[in-house]
Amino acid sequence: MRIENKTKWLTFTALFLAMNVVLSSFSIPVPGGHLYLNDVIICTASIMMDPFSAFLVGGVGAFLGDFLFYPAPMFVSLVTHGIQAVVISLIANKWMKNKEPLGAIVGVTVGAVIMVVGYTLGRTFVYANWQTAVVKFPFECLQAGVGAIGGVILCYTANIKKRFTEIVA
Repeated sequence: MRIENKTKWLTFTALFLAMNVVLSSFSIPVPGGHLYLNDVIICTASIMMDPFSAFLVGGVGAFLGDFLFYPAPMFVSLVTHGIQAVVISLIANKWMKNKEPLGAIVGVTVGAVIMVVGYTLGRTFVYANWQTAVVKFPFECLQAGVGAIGGVILCYTANIKKRFTEIVA
């Protein structure tokens, strides 16, 4: 969705970006790792917003969150979440825009694969070994799944996308 009013565009982009940074700052401990909820915001914003806004929220928001709280993977987050967000937005809002919520489901599914592959390859590069990436793989899958399902639920079950559309129209 393209927001014509630049003030509304800036406000919503900044709001979702800030939410991404905040949710990057803490995790839910799970056996053997951590679950970060910022993927829920990335998927939600990407389903509702244009690809550039989605990139700012997903890529730049995750980059800033990592920069402030855990800088080692910040460039991996920028690239991976940025591409994830753009692809979700393109699928949901351009290529399958007349097939809601199917377009969003397809978008977040492809986005989840991008996120898991990107972080697996990124961890291999950042930590200079494949073993760390393999150990973290289940947690990446869990985070991607929670983000994808949470984003679709928020947009369509909680009607956030409908309310968002009414506000920005």
